[in-house]
Amino acid sequence: MQIESVPPHRHLPPLLKLALEMGPLVLFFLGNAYAERFGIAADQKLFVATGVFVAATVTALAIHYALVRRLPVMPLVSGVVVVVFGGLTLYLQDKTFIMVKPTIVNTLFGVVLLGGLAFGKPLLAVVLDSMFALTDEGWRKLTFRWGLFFLALAALNEVVWRTQTEDFWVNFKVFGIMPITVVFALAQTPLLTRYERKDVRA
Repeated sequence: MQIESVPPHRHLPPLLKLALEMGPLVLFFLGNAYAERFGIAADQKLFVATGVFVAATVTALAIHYALVRRLPVMPLVSGVVVVVFGGLTLYLQDKTFIMVKPTIVNTLFGVVLLGGLAFGKPLLAVVLDSMFALTDEGWRKLTFRWGLFFLALAALNEVVWRTQTEDFWVNFKVFGIMPITVVFALAQTPLLTRYERKDVRA
């Protein structure tokens, strides 16, 4: 009896993956920035941007699934929250929902990661769809760092949307959170190198 091997997961090219993940956010920014040029009142442009954001997020997830027949955990969870809170924003005409979306998502990831550690299960590889090969200690340390980082991002979003203008918050969401995340991720390079599993072969 011949046993069929399980095919490996297909992965998107890095640039396409980045475009699908960042595209909805860029369109959200553009919708907010240029809505007034199309006759949208200033106090309504965030609603327009939110509608664009929801539609673009659903489209990006659909394209991702169509190409590789699966969805990574982090974009999927984030997408669900975008649809739910973006929908509430539009239905109730209350901008608070879309503004607290980053708080909800980052808090959720932070709690899941730190909660998993409390039960002896570093979940970072699952949450981030990671392809790193680390030792158990490396996963624990990296998971702890990312858990705290997500909670810090949640707190930062709360401070910004509660104290700054809508336009400032949109700019922060697009041009603030991503660079901060990239810098933090790069800062983990020494840890990744130190705890890389040497027994893994390509």
